[in-house]
Amino acid sequence: MEFHGSAVRQKALDLLRSGVSNADVARRLGVPIGTVSYWLHVDRSRRGECPGRPDPECPRCHGRALDEAAYSYLLGLYLGDGHIIQYSQHRVPSLMITCAEDWPGLMNACEAAMQAVLPDNKVCRVRRTGCRKVKIYSKHLWCLFPQHGAGKKHERRIALEPWQQRIVDDHPWEFVRGLIHSDGCRITNWTTRVVQGVSKRYEYPRYFFANKSDDIRQLFCDTLDKVGVAWKVVRRGPDPFNISVARRDSVALMDAHIGPKH
Repeated sequence: MEFHGSAVRQKALDLLRSGVSNADVARRLGVPIGTVSYWLHVDRSRRGECPGRPDPECPRCHGRALDEAAYSYLLGLYLGDGHIIQYSQHRVPSLMITCAEDWPGLMNACEAAMQAVLPDNKVCRVRRTGCRKVKIYSKHLWCLFPQHGAGKKHERRIALEPWQQRIVDDHPWEFVRGLIHSDGCRITNWTTRVVQGVSKRYEYPRYFFANKSDDIRQLFCDTLDKVGVAWKVVRRGPDPFNISVARRDSVALMDAHIGPKH
């Protein structure tokens, strides 16, 4: 590897600042064009002249309009199967929602919600075994999801900020849908009964929501109460991790607004 002294670098910067192109500077000084481009980038960055579009505006920091219905749905997904990660202080944080390959419609809905909430940022999908992580980068994820913190969600307190609670109150079904699409399901139960000496099989649909966080389950149940859905806790041993919706009228209401994953 060939190293170029500070005098060569300064000569290159003087030429670049005078308007000489990167390629011409490289030819005159015998320096690779990639090195010249890097020197120019660092010089512009130090002087605050780095090219590129400005950071996208944030609904919380700058008052930009927020698609609240999409946000309510995305908040439900985040509380269930989402997390925010920042690999270093120099990297932009990313929000990732884990979606099973079995439900491409859910992935599409998740991507659409991310794009609606952060329209100036790009969404991507990262393939993993049996699933894909729907992912978006933004410096303002901390503003939009203040529930982020160190450790697992069920090991720390999860509470909505007043502005988030208002959005959930205005768009409760989107929030419930996000929670069901992340940590819930619609299944068909069955049982048998003896009628006039004949054993008959009966099937009935029900919804389940399972999450280890007491706070997240409470948010789910409180929102169900607001939309008139009856629920009950189903324990597996001592753990009250499962919320069941089984009454016929409540299931019909859930079907009208949620439906099975697809």
